Amino acid sequence: MPGHFEPVPGGGAAVALDDVEISIIRSLAVQLLELIGPGPGGDAEEDPLAELFAEGPSEPPTDAVLRRLFPDAYGGPAADEEGASPQDADELRAYSSEFRRFTENDLRAGKREDALAVIRSLDELSPAGEGGAVLKLGHEDSIRWMRALNDLRLAIGTRLEIDDEQDADLLYRLPDEDARKPMVMAYLWLGGLQETLVDTLTP
Repeated sequence: MPGHFEPVPGGGAAVALDDVEISIIRSLAVQLLELIGPGPGGDAEEDPLAELFAEGPSEPPTDAVLRRLFPDAYGGPAADEEGASPQDADELRAYSSEFRRFTENDLRAGKREDALAVIRSLDELSPAGEGGAVLKLGHEDSIRWMRALNDLRLAIGTRLEIDDEQDADLLYRLPDEDARKPMVMAYLWLGGLQETLVDTLTP
């Protein structure tokens, strides 16, 4: 999938995508939306003012992808370092829990908006011809796409259990018959798209 972003006048970006590429990105963005969830008041009508001040969860998500997308602000490896007292670790976890309670709803809303921006811009494309459809993004939507592509790669990388470059190198050499191969190819392709989009937005 050779498509790559190029800069356009006015600070945006453009990329040619064929029908298969459009379908893959859209499907992944929809799956990401479903994983993140509808947010406060998503299943029922709520008082808008009450929703504005709604508190988020205080515990990390149980799903591995969501833990990667919404990591603890404190704790983690630092809490487990040699010499760290149980009291220090408990304090870090408490700080992280409090931080999550007041920030996760907003973080989820932002990631939902980024994924929705991807879906909407793809839905507005004319049907792809032989040369593919050309997606043109303004500066703001380019930023949203960049963040959404990063979230998609984090999600796929988590499912593939990629923790470092060595893990990635091993996956890149998987035989074609390996069931993980399509996901690895998507991971690589999205990485290329993300890299060229970042390049177009870098002065």
